[in-house]
Amino acid sequence: MRALRVVGLHEDGKSIVCEDPARRERFLLPADERLRAAARGDITRLGQIEIELESQMRPREIQARIRAGESVEQVAGSAGVPMQRVERFAYPVLLERSRTAELAQQAHPVREDGPDVRTLGEVVAYAFGVRGQDYTQATWDSWRGDDGKWVVALHWQAGRSDNQAHWSFSPGAHGGTVTVLDEHAEDLLDPNAHRAPRTLRAVDGREAGELEQPTLDSAYDEPPVNVVETPAREPADDDTTEIPRIPAEEPEQTKAAPPKPPARPAKGKKNHPVVPAWEDVLLGVRSQRG
Repeated sequence: MRALRVVGLHEDGKSIVCEDPARRERFLLPADERLRAAARGDITRLGQIEIELESQMRPREIQARIRAGESVEQVAGSAGVPMQRVERFAYPVLLERSRTAELAQQAHPVREDGPDVRTLGEVVAYAFGVRGQDYTQATWDSWRGDDGKWVVALHWQAGRSDNQAHWSFSPGAHGGTVTVLDEHAEDLLDPNAHRAPRTLRAVDGREAGELEQPTLDSAYDEPPVNVVETPAREPADDDTTEIPRIPAEEPEQTKAAPPKPPARPAKGKKNHPVVPAWEDVLLGVRSQRG
C-alpha cells in the first residue's frame, strides 16, 4: 500500500489533492463526510456511513424500529446488512427496553378501585404460583407503541402453547402504574376470577340435572292424594250395587219388561233416575226419598 501526502484543497473546494512522493503522481480525494470522520478518528460515525451507503435505512431509523419492538435479526433482514453492523446501533436501544421492563415490574396495576398496593411483579408471581407454573422461565420485554407509550410484555410457555400478556406502562411516582391491554394480562392480575364461572356452569349443567331429576320424577310418579283418593269414591261404588234394589211391588213389572243393561240405573215412579243423596253415600244407607 503506497502512502500519499496531502497537497492541498482542490480549486472546486470539495476535494483534496494528494500526491505520491515516489512517482509524483497526484490523486483527487473527495472531501466527504467519511473523510472527515476518518480524519477525526470517529469510528462510530464511519460505521453509520457504511450502513447508509449499503442500505436505504438510516441508523436513526434502525434505532426507531428496534425501540418499536423489532429484533436485531428483523432489522438486519430488512436493511440487507450483516447483524454485526445493526447491533452497534441497536445495543443502546435494547438496554433501554430492558430497563423499562424492569421499571414496569415495580409499577402498580390499576384496578377498578384504584392502583393496587402490590407491584406488577408481585401480582404476576403470585398468579404463577396459583397456577403451578414456573415464574422463573417467563421473560419480560418492552417497547414504545405507536402512541408513544411504553408497552410491557410477559412471555411464557404453558405446555405446548406460547402465551403473552401486555400492559401499558406509565412511569410516575412510587413506580408508576400499568394498565391491562389483553385478556391474558387481566387473568394474571386476578388468577381466581376464571374459577367462578366454571363452578356455575357445573351446577347448571349435567351434574345438577342428575341430582334434581330423581326428585322431579318421584313427584310426578306419586298420584295426588287429594284428587285420586277421595272419600266419596269407595262408598259410591258400593252404593251402585244398592241402587237396583227396588220395592217388592215392582218385581212383577220388571220381570215382564225386557232386560235392561246392568250399567243403567233403575227408574223411579216419576221416570227420573234415582240419585243417591250425599249423606247416603257417606253413611252407606238408602234414602226414602223419591
